[in-house]
Amino acid sequence: MDREKTTVQFLMEHAAKKPVSFHMPGHKGAQLYRRFGYGEFLDQFMDCDVTEIPGADNLFQTEGILKGTQERYARLYQTDHSYLLINGTSCGIIAAILASVPEGGKLIMARNCHKSVFNALALGKVSPVYLYPQLIEEYGILGQVTPQEVERALLENPQAGAVILPSPNYYGVCSDIKAIADLVHKHGKVLIVDQAHGAHLKLLSQAGEGPACAEDLGADIVINSIHKTLASFTQSAVLNLNSHRVDRYVLEDKLQAVQSTSPSYLLMASLDINADLLEKKGSELMAQWRENLNAFYEGVKRIPNVRVMDNLENFDRSKINLDTTLLGISAGRLEELLMERGVFAELTTGNILMLMTGIGNQRRDFDVLLHGLKEISKLCENGKRQEQAAVHTAGGGRSPGKKRIYDIPKDKRRVLLSDAAGCICASSIIPYPPGIPLICPGEKIEAEDIDYIAGLRAAGEKVIGVNEEGEVTVGK
Repeated sequence: MDREKTTVQFLMEHAAKKPVSFHMPGHKGAQLYRRFGYGEFLDQFMDCDVTEIPGADNLFQTEGILKGTQERYARLYQTDHSYLLINGTSCGIIAAILASVPEGGKLIMARNCHKSVFNALALGKVSPVYLYPQLIEEYGILGQVTPQEVERALLENPQAGAVILPSPNYYGVCSDIKAIADLVHKHGKVLIVDQAHGAHLKLLSQAGEGPACAEDLGADIVINSIHKTLASFTQSAVLNLNSHRVDRYVLEDKLQAVQSTSPSYLLMASLDINADLLEKKGSELMAQWRENLNAFYEGVKRIPNVRVMDNLENFDRSKINLDTTLLGISAGRLEELLMERGVFAELTTGNILMLMTGIGNQRRDFDVLLHGLKEISKLCENGKRQEQAAVHTAGGGRSPGKKRIYDIPKDKRRVLLSDAAGCICASSIIPYPPGIPLICPGEKIEAEDIDYIAGLRAAGEKVIGVNEEGEVTVGK
């Protein structure tokens, strides 16, 4: 890693390569804004970086221009209220949980929730009740949270305040939100859906591509990372409220507690541009997106040994998941080979390489990807790039699995990861991406966990919770 290079140098050098982006954010660069007439905003970007001057409104008491943007999102998603988020979907998730679950209460949550959910547990002194997603053994990734699993947790924990799960998950697998919402409401609880990876579902499904969005399926609170697949800047998101089960004013109070008191007008302006773009050109852009996806999925069928995950129920095909097993290389190696060809992916998980498409991708991007895969397929067929694939099975790769939950340690110490077998975790250990904790506070660290984490670090992958000295935090 070149630590002498500055962040600005890296960004400018990367942009100069004219890369093909199949990772977040969804706008994929300046071209989309300039194509539809927002170039002047980009040209005056720095001059637009202001604070709450007269006429600029206030994020935490919207009465003017920001209220207008929120109302646009409420119309787009057909919800009662929409809130702009400038601390990402993470802050919306935290606020939703704190507004729905009393301090010291219980939250029924998918074990593959994002780390922000676990942060909310700590802030609200909330106890988790885990829902375990199905494992899709064919691909070694986590799939749906079933209605049956939700009902089990509801029956066993009648005092729980709310249920939260991600849908779609990182790979694009959606749960049956309609059935789950019916069950949750039958038990008088609140359903929160982390739709960080599905902000586009509302419009793309209207174009005939993919599952319906959680707003249309009965969820009470839905949080969308607009920046991941649509056209706003990184760190901008929207929370949609569509329920009488949640006190709107309590939710608003929690939002102002977890968002910056100096909200970026650049982020909020990008949310406004995204809303404007969807209102005026949404149908056109979604139709193009759908056509491009169809062309890719047809084209990839003709490439030997490149297997694509396209046979799952309730699946968002805008997430392209490539299985490298037949190529004889790991997903990490495929990522490297694609980067050599100017294509940058989102996530590697053992033998699965996930490419995140977005509203800004154009047909050329998909053509470059297909051409690169054809070249790589030939290389592998000729034996020039044969490697033993590194097989993982989900979680950041590996399924977290069901663990006994102990009391979360109050007294803590740091130990070497290699010495942590049998210790109780006191600070989450999180492969990133995708940001799903492999081991949560209160769970025991097993020898197989240590081997897996050590393998990730040896491969150069990020694991939050393990410091530079290789230490983790455990109970004394």
